[in-house]
Amino acid sequence: MGDQQYGIDNARVLQYAKEIKAVKEEGVEVAIVIGGGNIFRGLSAEKSGMDRAQADYMGMLATVINSMALQNALETVGVYTRLQSAIKMEQICEPYVRRRAMRHLEKGRVVIFGAGTGNPYFTTDSAAALRAIEIKADVVLKGTRVDGIYTADPEKDATATKFDHLSFTEVYDRNLNVMDMTAFTLCDENNLPIIVFDMNKPGNLMKLIKGETIGTLVK
Repeated sequence: MGDQQYGIDNARVLQYAKEIKAVKEEGVEVAIVIGGGNIFRGLSAEKSGMDRAQADYMGMLATVINSMALQNALETVGVYTRLQSAIKMEQICEPYVRRRAMRHLEKGRVVIFGAGTGNPYFTTDSAAALRAIEIKADVVLKGTRVDGIYTADPEKDATATKFDHLSFTEVYDRNLNVMDMTAFTLCDENNLPIIVFDMNKPGNLMKLIKGETIGTLVK
């Protein structure tokens, strides 16, 4: 949503598309999972009295809207894409099929996974971890507003210090908030590294792909 209060900032989405295109041109296979909090947050709706499962399904639909926006931006800059949804909606996207997704990646397309896991009570973090494991990804890149993992929330605590790298055990022991614990445990059990980095700083994604120390590595 960029600097807006809600919704989609087309300039920000286009920036993401250009960053993704640049790494794609380096021969990297890219699959993407997007949240939907700029449109609807299931957990917030639950706190206001809505049924959790209903709220989560609404959140999944919000991720499809964001996925469509990113797909449009990517195709605007000349990147071939496929949008796959865990909830069937054939008029706008393919149903999620693991082998088909892997084939799209092999053919050089960027694959966007929408609608989370298709199940309530799971976050988009969990969807990202699950899809990454399924397609045999090398790493999960978690793009956020901060440039890594800190001892505390750097947006709230000026004394928070950043970690360059951590083990999964250290994250558990320090009770650090990296991502949803279900997602984090999935990555841990399947030896899938996670890099948390600032996606909003132009050039960071390319620096990561080039092997520079950006953000925080958990492995």
